[in-house]
Amino acid sequence: MRPFYFSIYINSIPPLFFNCTKYPQIGTAFAKSCLRFNQSQKSVMDKLLYISASGASQDLLGTGIRANNLANAQTTGFRAQLEQARSMPAYGEGLPTRVFSMTESPSNNYESGPMIKTDRDLDVAIQGDGWFAVQDQNGQEAYSRDGNFKLGDDGILTDIHDRVVLGDNGPIFLPVPLDNLNIAADGTLSMRQLGAPANVIEEVGRLKLVSPNYADMERGNDGLFRMEDGSIAPANANVKVMSGMLEGSNVNAVDEMVDMISLQRHYELQVKMMKQAEKLDQSGNALLRIL
Repeated sequence: MRPFYFSIYINSIPPLFFNCTKYPQIGTAFAKSCLRFNQSQKSVMDKLLYISASGASQDLLGTGIRANNLANAQTTGFRAQLEQARSMPAYGEGLPTRVFSMTESPSNNYESGPMIKTDRDLDVAIQGDGWFAVQDQNGQEAYSRDGNFKLGDDGILTDIHDRVVLGDNGPIFLPVPLDNLNIAADGTLSMRQLGAPANVIEEVGRLKLVSPNYADMERGNDGLFRMEDGSIAPANANVKVMSGMLEGSNVNAVDEMVDMISLQRHYELQVKMMKQAEKLDQSGNALLRIL
């Protein structure tokens, strides 16, 4: 009901109520009209409150995705998550007359991040498309763009998070101590043992580099990527790397901040709509108390 007509409706209450005892049929008709009005207001309030509450909830989820991107703006090889919201009908008993919003992360930003020169032998960056193969905490193969590697005391090559780096034939072991280590563009590792002649270079393995279709990959809660069907991606000889370099995060901090502010403003709007629904409910209840 529009505010103008609502005010006319309310202003007509006193004379109608005053004549109810004299004309019972007027009182009965007025009571029925009040009930219909209250039911109409309840229906409007129900839809308004449902849409606003679900929208506010999804705004919080969207803010969480943006906040996670900002928190990883300096993480090596990080891929930003994308966020979008779409309408979804609420199915249940009866017809789906309610529609709510649902925030989802349909994909990731797979653009390359900036290249950072470190001149460290165990720092490696992938040129263009491709992934390093590592072992997750469950011993399963997963994929990462983080090429910040280190060598353990036992000679096992791991990344900065202590995940084992995989080669074409499994985990990579390097004989220690070593004097010189070189990683070629195709991922081949060659080294010279400590005390060996300068011209004695030995190949000890090759990094497993893969390049599956992005549509077939999914991101895990640990930040690693895996094949959606649980399969193992084959090595790809076309993937090239650069030694002495690291790839930075591809997160654009300015864009993420702007999107976060927009989501917060939208959340405030949803809260105002919920307060308006409460006012409508109170108006309908006040009308019934007059009877």
